[in-house]
Amino acid sequence: MNGSASTPGTLFVVAAPSGAGKTTLTRLLLENDPGIHLSISYTTRAPRPGEENGKAYHFVDVPTFQAMIERKEFLEWAEVHGNYYGTSRVWIEQEIAAGRDVLLEIDWQGAQQVRRLFPGCVGIFILPPSTAELARRLTGRGTDSSEVIARRLAAARDEMRHVGEFDYVIINNELQVAFADLAAVVRAARLTNGRQVARHGDLFASLLES
Repeated sequence: MNGSASTPGTLFVVAAPSGAGKTTLTRLLLENDPGIHLSISYTTRAPRPGEENGKAYHFVDVPTFQAMIERKEFLEWAEVHGNYYGTSRVWIEQEIAAGRDVLLEIDWQGAQQVRRLFPGCVGIFILPPSTAELARRLTGRGTDSSEVIARRLAAARDEMRHVGEFDYVIINNELQVAFADLAAVVRAARLTNGRQVARHGDLFASLLES
């Protein structure tokens, strides 16, 4: 559900360790909820098979990314696994101001930066059901070497220690259950008292004036 130009949209911040299923879950949410717009990040990592520039990420080289940092074009940026990732500050601000809900996929470091600028954002962290299942998913991709997988598992343990910084936690054991949980969080966030008053101020005034 979109807001109006006078009612700011909601920023949903989704984070997870690599292999927890964040990309699949957010894709399902975007396919089933036309009211949410995905923020496409910039990155210096190489595209994976099937990834298109401007859809999965905006792929840029390191000098270009560093120039964008100097121009303060990012809402947040971080170096992860030896690559840079960043979110367009201008685009996010324009979407929120126009009353559109935005979905942002980032890591916990980026989420901390976003929370300082958008304290009203809704933080969602996705966990795997076990470390063993996380390792199985990373290995099953067939896109990374054993050394890369080992590094990702070590990083995942550090990332999951920040789960307490988020408003909601979804354990992705069964995909459809986890997706239903994610959709429920989005729906609940749109129904908070403050957001309902902002969207339906006239109705609240007419119902409560007597």
